[in-house]
Amino acid sequence: MRIAHDYVPLMDLKQLEVFLAVFSAGSITAAARLLDRSQPAVSRMIQDLENDVGFPLLHRYGPRITPTDRGVRFHADAERLVTGIGRLRDRAHAIASEAALPIEIVAIPAFAAGLVPLALSRMTDDTLPARIHLRSAPAEAGIQSILARAADLCIASLPVEQPGLTTHTLARAPCVAAVSLSDPLADKEVIAIGDLAERRLLTMANPFRLRGRIDRALIAQGVQAARVIDANSAFAALRLAALGKGVAIIDPVTAYGMSLPDAVIRPLDIAIPFLWGVFSAVSHPLSETSRAFLQKLVETTEALIPGLIEYDSRHVDLTDVMADSQSGEWRAVT
Repeated sequence: MRIAHDYVPLMDLKQLEVFLAVFSAGSITAAARLLDRSQPAVSRMIQDLENDVGFPLLHRYGPRITPTDRGVRFHADAERLVTGIGRLRDRAHAIASEAALPIEIVAIPAFAAGLVPLALSRMTDDTLPARIHLRSAPAEAGIQSILARAADLCIASLPVEQPGLTTHTLARAPCVAAVSLSDPLADKEVIAIGDLAERRLLTMANPFRLRGRIDRALIAQGVQAARVIDANSAFAALRLAALGKGVAIIDPVTAYGMSLPDAVIRPLDIAIPFLWGVFSAVSHPLSETSRAFLQKLVETTEALIPGLIEYDSRHVDLTDVMADSQSGEWRAVT
């Protein structure tokens, strides 16, 4: 008996690279310049790719193009594949030359822009690989990258409860306030949560992570901010504070890892915990290079973050850390 199978043609890597260039540049003409190809050649490769996948990737309006809904969804997978092929080449080259393997790090913005570069700067040349890939991503996307084996290490804020992860470090530290040098609160050694009454609050947008703890702390203290600017980056809140646009409540990693000369960082009179961890896939043991980076990251964090509490990840469950932080009991678990 003959079994019929749907035929799915193999996609050409060069076609995918052309599609990514068109998607990034916004036009066939601009992509052709980026790739040093003729415009007709780029158009033909896009058409061939559309024939292979079986659906249109782009809407064409004369010289203008916009991605289709399917094209947008296809782009994310195509980008991961092409990027992964490039990284595979890097790893193959390192293996062939007996060099240190590349490190694939994905981190939340607070770490990616601050403490991770500082930790890398403290590694010696003989421990640094020839290539390091550092990507900033929300915690949820970072964890998925680890589970998909698209990264070696992920530094993410809690909660993180997905199965299949190895936890290397768990830590927390109190959030801080940031104000401009000219703000009257800059003269205080400790900023009281009540000082935020009738002030503009600058903070994070995601209600399921740090923002939720900030809101609960304000409610518990009976404090109502007059106005709020929220952002998906703590650095944006820090920058607004430096410009005198309000009082920022931000995580300590951003505050001490990306300090601004026009911003003053002060502790709060109540503890609003910021929690994070470093994770890898259970099925993907860390290389010596990754372990060397992890050690420098821990040392850098310990040196810069006041009030740091580190948990022994060998004996403490993630859910216990979350429950400990929500109870308001500031105790180190070792």
